Amino acid sequence: MPNPLDIGIIGVGHLGRIHAELAAKSPELNLVGVLDIDRDRCRAEAERCQTRAFACLEELLDAVPAVSIAAPTEDHYSLALAALEHGCHLFIEKPITAASDQARSLIALAKGKKRLIQVGHIERFNPAFLALAGTKLCPMFIESHRLSRFNPRGNDVSVILDLMIHDLDLVLTLIESPLQAVHACGVGVVSPSDDIANVRLEFANGAVANLTSSRISAKDMRKMRIFEPNSYVSVDFLEHKTEIIELDSQEAGDGPSSVGSTPLGRIGTGDQARQICLRRPEVTEVNALLLQLEEFSRAVQEGQRPLVSGEDGLRALELAEEILETMSRPPQEEVRSEE
Repeated sequence: MPNPLDIGIIGVGHLGRIHAELAAKSPELNLVGVLDIDRDRCRAEAERCQTRAFACLEELLDAVPAVSIAAPTEDHYSLALAALEHGCHLFIEKPITAASDQARSLIALAKGKKRLIQVGHIERFNPAFLALAGTKLCPMFIESHRLSRFNPRGNDVSVILDLMIHDLDLVLTLIESPLQAVHACGVGVVSPSDDIANVRLEFANGAVANLTSSRISAKDMRKMRIFEPNSYVSVDFLEHKTEIIELDSQEAGDGPSSVGSTPLGRIGTGDQARQICLRRPEVTEVNALLLQLEEFSRAVQEGQRPLVSGEDGLRALELAEEILETMSRPPQEEVRSEE
């Protein structure tokens, strides 16, 4: 195993505290120090994690080859720009920046300096999603519901950037086809920006994704359903459960159903009869945030492209911006379609 990656954490609010705690415990990371605009909070977190509280950004950037940026989104660009200019590799919480032109600028600078950017789209590391790693998917319809109870933290931005961006990243990962059309609507209920939104995405290969996000729900829900020829996949990101209902590749009369599958019944008759089976891929419990930080460490140490690159973060942000633009149009305007 290579030496632990020296890393600094910028921003130790709600999420940054978790970054710092996990980095301090991981054998793949060496937490050199933390930085926060709130000096008292910075000192308290440094003491808790037995590390150094840095007084200024330049001192931290001079002391480490990599940083994790968990500051508010509006500060991502300026902090990341300073880090890249100091030659640091970047882990940036989602969304990558407040605007896509900022993200493009960072990506270009990182390439020029041969530095790596990884974006914190944590659901890619969710155990329920990782359980699908060995399954070839060809989605034709995706439905997702990401609902949460109201929390004042984060309601200064639309629910699209707050919650739905997770599912935008997943959909763009699952559907390998150009986006053709976006239909969207949203409503602000308890905050100035949209608190609940529904989005329909249409792709060139005929695939459709229907996404709903709300931060004023009575209960939490993070579910995605994937429909494709011969199978249906259900992923519960909250409960860490994955189920696949599929037509057995064997004819029903030729022998037992797929290994690990539970027969649910048959469809068709005679030689064309096939078994409908329920399969539950093994879900290995992991700490998704720790896993993505350690993935970042390995990518930096080995010079490899991270699982969630800066380009991936940009792609999700560009789509989020298009959705927000669509939602801001007067009702009589037609949705833009891409040829």
